Amino acid sequence: MQITASMVKELREVTGAGMMDCKKALAEVDGDMEKAVDYLREKGLAGAQKKAGRIAAEGIVMNLVSEDQKSAVAVEVNAETDFVASYTHGGGKIGVLVKVESDVFNEELKEMARNVAMQIAALRPQFCSDADVPADFIEKETAILKAQIDNDPKEMMKPDKVKEGMIRGRLQKELKEVCLMDQVYVRAEDGKQTVKDYVAQTAKANGANLKIDSFIRFETGEGLEKRNEDFAAEVAKQINR
Repeated sequence: MQITASMVKELREVTGAGMMDCKKALAEVDGDMEKAVDYLREKGLAGAQKKAGRIAAEGIVMNLVSEDQKSAVAVEVNAETDFVASYTHGGGKIGVLVKVESDVFNEELKEMARNVAMQIAALRPQFCSDADVPADFIEKETAILKAQIDNDPKEMMKPDKVKEGMIRGRLQKELKEVCLMDQVYVRAEDGKQTVKDYVAQTAKANGANLKIDSFIRFETGEGLEKRNEDFAAEVAKQINR
C-alpha cells in the first residue's frame, strides 16, 4: 500500500511522533492507522491514542433533558462546513450526558452532576470506573507496555519480576487517566481529590445514596473524516479536462 503524506500527517497528529517514525510505522503495518499507533507505542515513540487526535468534521451537539430529569437525549448534526451548521460562538462542539442514581434530588446534586459532565468534556475519560474496563483493553495495554520495556535497552535486561511490577504500575497509572471516577477532579482545590472523592463528599453532605452510573460524550465530527481539498488544484484539474 502506498503511504501518502496525509496519512503520515494524520498519524503524527494522533501520536505526536516524528515524521520519519510515522512513515516507517505505516510502512510496517501496510497503512493500518490503528496498528501504526500501537507500533509507535510499543517502540516508546507515542502515548495512548487520544480521541482528540481524530480528524473532525464540522457541526453541533445539542442535549435535551426531560423536566423530571429521568431521561435525556444527545443529538449531533454534522455538515461539511461550520457555515452550514447553525453557528454558535464557543458552544455546541461537545455534548455530555451523565446518568446519576440517587435517592435524593436537589440543586446541589444537580450542580455536582454538571461538574462531573464538565470533567468528562474536558478530560475525555473512556470508562466510568475500573470495573467497566473490558478485559481485551487490559490485555492490549499490557502487551504494549511489555513491548515498550522489551524495546528499551535500559529496561530489557531487568529481571522478569521487576518488569512485571513496572507493567502493573504503568497500567494502573494509565487506568487513572482513562477511568472517570479515578481521575483527579479538575476543580479540586488541593489538586489531589478524585472524582470519586468529590461525588462521595457531595453524597455525604446531602445524605444521599449516590452513584455515577454511566455517561456518553459526543464531540462534533468525532470519528468522521473531514475532506481536505486544494481548491486551486481542483480548478486546474477541471481546466485540464
